[in-house]
Amino acid sequence: MQQNRSPAPAHPLAVLALAVALTSSAAQAQQATPLEDNRRITDGYIAIAYELGAILDPTLEPGGASAVRPTWFTFAPHASRTGGEGMFGAAVARRILDAARGRPSLTVTQALERAGLDVQLHSTTRQMALELVLRGIPVDAAASLAAIITSLNGAALLDIRTFATTVARAVNLYWMAPGFWPLDKVECIVITLERTLHEGNVAIYTDIGGSGRLYLEWRHDAGGDVTAEQVLAEFTLVDAVPEEAVEAYDFALAHASDTPRPHQFDELFPSMHYKSLLVAAFALYEKARMAPTPEERDALIAMGTNYIAWREQHDMAEPVFSPEVPRPDEVSRVALLQILTPLLRTRFGTVVWNYADYAYSQPDRDGNPLTSPPTEYNWAVFQDRWLGILFAFDQAYLQPTGLWQMPKPLPDPNRP
Repeated sequence: MQQNRSPAPAHPLAVLALAVALTSSAAQAQQATPLEDNRRITDGYIAIAYELGAILDPTLEPGGASAVRPTWFTFAPHASRTGGEGMFGAAVARRILDAARGRPSLTVTQALERAGLDVQLHSTTRQMALELVLRGIPVDAAASLAAIITSLNGAALLDIRTFATTVARAVNLYWMAPGFWPLDKVECIVITLERTLHEGNVAIYTDIGGSGRLYLEWRHDAGGDVTAEQVLAEFTLVDAVPEEAVEAYDFALAHASDTPRPHQFDELFPSMHYKSLLVAAFALYEKARMAPTPEERDALIAMGTNYIAWREQHDMAEPVFSPEVPRPDEVSRVALLQILTPLLRTRFGTVVWNYADYAYSQPDRDGNPLTSPPTEYNWAVFQDRWLGILFAFDQAYLQPTGLWQMPKPLPDPNRP
C-alpha cells in the first residue's frame, strides 16, 4: 500500500522526549526516583485514556466515566499503579535497611515501626518477617525482605500453602544473593525489584504511551474525524510496516467475534513487527467508533487492546523480566518474580484482579493438593503472564465504568 505521509522527523523526537523527561535530571535539583517517575507515567496514561476514550464515547469528559468498552490505555494507569506499589514496598525496605545500618533492631516489631509501618495494620508483614527470622535471617534483613514480598497483596498469603512456599523461596533467594553481610544481600533484592519495575514502567510508557500520544497528535492534525482506512494509509510509527498493519487489521475484522478471541499472535503473525500491531490497533479503535452495534464495537476494541497488550508484554516487558545477561549486583529477576506472582493484584478502579484468582480457576498443574496453584506460575514466563492478563481483561469488561475510577498518586516515603 502506498503511503500518503512519510514519517515526520518530529515523531522519533517526540518519543525521545518522553524518555528524556523520565530519565534525565539535568533540569532537576535531584534525579527523579522510580516512584516519582511512576507518578508521571500514571498521570500520562490517564490523560491519554481520556483523550482516546472520548473518541469512542464523545460524552466522556475528564474525570468522568464511560460504559463503552475500555481501551488498553484505560487499563494502563492501573497497571502502572500496581508497579508503583511494588516500588513503594522497595522504598519501605530501604528505610528499614538504612535505619539498621545506624543501629540494628532488637525485634521485628521495632524494625517495622522504625520504617513507619503500623504493625497491627501490617500483621502479615510481621508474620512473614518472624518466619524468616526462624529460618536464620537476621531481624532487619527479614523485616526488609518481608516488606518487599507483602507490598502487593498480603491477603494472598492467607493460604498457608502459598505462605510456606513463598517463605521457602524467599529464604533461598536470600542465600543466593550477592554479598556477605545480611543487609547487603537484602539490598541486592531491593535493587532488583526496584529496577525491574522501573525499567518495565519506563520502557512501556516511552514506547506505547509515546505511540498513543503521537497518534492523538496525528489525528488532531488530520482534522479529528478520521477513518480506519486513513489510519492505515497515513499514520505511521518508526519501524511499522504498512502492509503488516493492514494484514493485522483485516485479520481482526474477520475474527474479532471468535470465541475464544485470537490471542497467540506469534503463531498468527510470526514475523510481524510490534509497531505494525500498534498501527492496526489504532485503526481498529477508529473502526469500532463507527460500528453499527455495541457488540461489534466492543469486539473490535478488544482485538485492538489485545494487539497492544501482546506487544507490550512480548516485546517490551519480556527482556526486562527475563534478561539474557543478569547484572552482577542483582538476584535472578525470574526467581524474584516467581516469589511475587501469587501476590499480584491490580485494582482496575472498582474491579479487583488477583493473579491467584486466575491460577485457582485453571486445572491444577502438578495435581498436588499440598501446593497452592498460584505458586505454580511465574510472572516472568510470558505465557503465564499473558493468559493471566487476558483473564483480567475479561473480568474488567463486565464492569467498564469501574475502570474510570483512576488511581491516586503514591508518595515516595524517602522524599521529604
